[in-house]
Amino acid sequence: MKTNLSKSRYGQCRIHGAVPAQRKRDSAQPQESSRRHPVRELMIKAGILTLAIGAGIIYVTAARAQSGAPRYEADVSWPKPMPDRWVLGGLGGVCVDAQDHVFILNRQDVIEGDLNGGKLAPPIIEFDPAGNVVNSWGDPKLLDPRLHSCRTDKDNNIWIASAPSGMIQKYTHDGSKMLLQIGKKGTVDSSDGTIKGKPLNSEAAIFFMPSSIFVDPQNGDVYVSDGEGRDSNRRVAVMDRTGKFLRQWLPEGMATVHCLSMANDGLVYVCNREGSRIQIYDKMGNFKKNIEVPWTPVTPPKDGKLTQSGGSAVALDFSHDPNQRLIFLVNQNNAQVEIIDRQSGKILSSFGRPGSFPGQFNQAHGIAADSKDNVYIAENRGRRVHKFRVVNP
Repeated sequence: MKTNLSKSRYGQCRIHGAVPAQRKRDSAQPQESSRRHPVRELMIKAGILTLAIGAGIIYVTAARAQSGAPRYEADVSWPKPMPDRWVLGGLGGVCVDAQDHVFILNRQDVIEGDLNGGKLAPPIIEFDPAGNVVNSWGDPKLLDPRLHSCRTDKDNNIWIASAPSGMIQKYTHDGSKMLLQIGKKGTVDSSDGTIKGKPLNSEAAIFFMPSSIFVDPQNGDVYVSDGEGRDSNRRVAVMDRTGKFLRQWLPEGMATVHCLSMANDGLVYVCNREGSRIQIYDKMGNFKKNIEVPWTPVTPPKDGKLTQSGGSAVALDFSHDPNQRLIFLVNQNNAQVEIIDRQSGKILSSFGRPGSFPGQFNQAHGIAADSKDNVYIAENRGRRVHKFRVVNP
């Protein structure tokens, strides 16, 4: 099949306000009626419309359509085949620029034997809206290997974070030049400067496991969630546009600080991955409220003990209407994306399920929405990127 592929280039403040205790979860499962319903009607009542396309299956969200949430289906035509028999490792993150180009972060941790049949794909790969590879880059001498997240700023520069790492980096859009590095490569914020040392949460522009970045479009301040792992820092650090440390806060009740983003109204949304909630702050770190993200295992555990499989608040992005009405949130525990009303915190709908077919997830890890509210998901264990498009009612 002929594809359109352009030439790639490889080349201090504490929390103000108490955080409410996590709601008790009900592990009881709802009973489904099976009285004289044909198969199609059963599937619609369950909220899932399945479409077979080739060997794959697309799962379209139909549940709770009355809520006003958009319905999504997997776009199996995106992305197009990558060039030169590229082989991906786990994907740490995904981000979208002002032109709706999509960037994925390839950790390059390929499975043994994969390269017998292909070539190692570059660390950072850029797709156009149609899914064609238009650029690729990444100098391992500059980047740390375990890429975790990316973000484009208002000037379309791209910011990169790895975890563990003592730094974050800002590059030109095409990756040809590093414009700024905050922190030091090879030295983390610990008692001995290594990941084996005791985390310090220092009031300084140095990091341990930076998990997410957001650049305030109003003044260029850089917000970093520093706490991807359990044995690392647990803070949100803020620097100015030059990298000078300004302030930090330690979100209460978080074992890890796994993601962060800022809405247009200036509120900062921080993922409490294991606590099953999003914690919301103002720019100074004053606590505002929680959005709870309760989850229930589809199959109740035999011993009755709830065991998480990654957390229910892993990564998030917002819809692109002026008020950013919706939050799109990766819930690894249920292998799905939650669609949440940003103001009320109500979960309106969801899409996805475990698996390896189109529309299914194998450890979804990163999420980004473009200007049309298409949603892109990067899988770590599954080593692929999905596009989900809005389905007209």
